[in-house]
Amino acid sequence: MAKEHFLELNNLYKYFDDVKAVDNISISIEAGELVSFIGPSGCGKTTLLRTIGGFHKQDSGEIILDGERIDNLSPEKRSTGMVFQNYALFPHMTVYENVAYGLKQKKIKRDRHEHIMTALEQVELGEHADRKPSELSGGQQQRVAIARCLVLKPKVLLLDEPLSNLDANLRLVLREEIRKIKDKLNLTVIFVTHDQEEAISISDRIAVLNGGSIQQLDKPDVIYNYPNNKFVSTFVGHANFLTGKIVMAEGRRCFDAGILRFPVDDSVSDTENEEFTVLIRPEQIKINEESSIKGTLTNAVYNGNFTRYFIQVGEQELMVDEFNPRDAINYQKGDHIGVELPSAPHTIHYTEF
Repeated sequence: MAKEHFLELNNLYKYFDDVKAVDNISISIEAGELVSFIGPSGCGKTTLLRTIGGFHKQDSGEIILDGERIDNLSPEKRSTGMVFQNYALFPHMTVYENVAYGLKQKKIKRDRHEHIMTALEQVELGEHADRKPSELSGGQQQRVAIARCLVLKPKVLLLDEPLSNLDANLRLVLREEIRKIKDKLNLTVIFVTHDQEEAISISDRIAVLNGGSIQQLDKPDVIYNYPNNKFVSTFVGHANFLTGKIVMAEGRRCFDAGILRFPVDDSVSDTENEEFTVLIRPEQIKINEESSIKGTLTNAVYNGNFTRYFIQVGEQELMVDEFNPRDAINYQKGDHIGVELPSAPHTIHYTEF
């Protein structure tokens, strides 16, 4: 007998007039897993999240949670908890009262105080129960919104860009806190974000959406290193694309992209003289003065721990990321630089270009 997944989305469609916001999406999520939905504005990630939570009704398809079909249930009956982008806290209520609100709506009186304080302790806000939202930082407000969901013991926690209103440093801290809360409580979490770095750092798996459909669903390292198509490869991280073919040169297999020719191993296409495209991440290219491949530095962007160089090799501009040790060479515009390319670049099907 096949194993039942904890959350299943089967052939979901959602239209807004003639716009197909969710296009035949089918995925399975396991208990205790944190899955991020990422993609550009209008890709359908928030619509999909809100459909799971019951705030949108799908036009067809089904949603099954823990063996129960829930897509005909109202949001409060789905055993899901939603944290909205603006947190949706009641400004006239204290932190304690905000967390208590859901319990009151469900008329849960037994051990109410203990449930509220447990939820606040889980997000480390037990000492702030009597404060109003206006007396809290943005990060603390976000944790109140999470506590308000946790107190109802949801089976799935739905987070709609919960960090987007926070400054960069606080985002880093809070995404680690979300991960810790998830691991501590073994929560199943769906996390919507437009921030690729955020998704890579926090997720067990990532679903990359575009045009209402999932382009790829996989572990972060697979999404980054082995993208299914050009869209995924450019939306998650930066990329160099080289189009060429395999040739034999001096007894070695080489990828020949015109002025760029470099040795490759057997993992790259085994068909000689058939044109295809490879993906090379900027950090996979090394500056090597002894390399036979030479180019001219056209720009350098300092990013603290690394510098991104733009090197023109013939008609091809390469992005190259080099870490910045204290004794790093400070290359200048116009310098002639040797570059070494990887022997196992990832192949992207040529018809996508």
